[in-house]
Amino acid sequence: MRRRQKPDWLKIRLPSGGKLESVRGLLADNCLHTVCQSAACPNLGDCFSRGTATFLIMGNVCTRNCRFCNIENGRPQPLDSNEPEMVAQTVKTLRLRHAVITSVTRDDLTDGGASHFTETVRAIRELCPETTVEVLIPDFLGKTDSLHAVLESKPDVLNHNVETVARLYPTVRPEADYHRSLQLLRNVKSCSPETVAKSGFMVGLGETEEEVFEVLKDLREVDCEIVTIGQYLQPSKKHLSVREYIHPDRFQDYKREALQMGFSYVASAPLVRSSFHAEEGFREAIQKTKKSPSSGGDYELIPRL
Repeated sequence: MRRRQKPDWLKIRLPSGGKLESVRGLLADNCLHTVCQSAACPNLGDCFSRGTATFLIMGNVCTRNCRFCNIENGRPQPLDSNEPEMVAQTVKTLRLRHAVITSVTRDDLTDGGASHFTETVRAIRELCPETTVEVLIPDFLGKTDSLHAVLESKPDVLNHNVETVARLYPTVRPEADYHRSLQLLRNVKSCSPETVAKSGFMVGLGETEEEVFEVLKDLREVDCEIVTIGQYLQPSKKHLSVREYIHPDRFQDYKREALQMGFSYVASAPLVRSSFHAEEGFREAIQKTKKSPSSGGDYELIPRL
């Protein structure tokens, strides 16, 4: 199928400069991965030039093969026991006020990698006690013990993306389950009410507006507080094709509807991704709900470099 031409609102200027290259160099020196690079995020240049990044732990090879994702599928390498400390050291060097930690899906591990998340969060807490921490986790195959282990490390935000509408799961995420993801988010709030629950999904894969509103309704019913909505972009010819480029005005319609439903923070625009401006969303959410973050620090929207 012929690839659709991107509209003007999806064209971005790629920044360059000292901060961008210094973040690239630091990550390479510490043998760390970022989802920004592995998933070919369109905001990589913007985030790196501001000195921010979303750390991708447990390697850059995933045990699942979602048809929208640019991360390599295959047999992952063994876990690196030094990685949690290296992530924490990098957070300290970058002087991040809000660190985002995600991972590939590791169905090969008994706990899905939950203990590695826990060690990483605790390493950041020990070395950077004023930094708030957001984790973006896989579904752990629905294992509640794995979720509880991550929650016990007290991340400020627990994010798990539903990615798309329920009808499209067999095509877009054949190895995942929509209702399993909703149940995970429900368990976040029932087990750890002080943790901010977050999720996100893509549009442009063939969903209807009614289905988008249904996803938003489902997320609110499990007490999800932050939601991100962005345009799906085809990483390569082997991935799913874009069915529609959603106009920015419709993204604003989705945002208005989500806010009316009671979300504390909504990021909805073509280039929005799950962790783009994550600290801004976290700060607004805790201000609206008057929560005390786990780290006890005060917050700035931009990291101090």
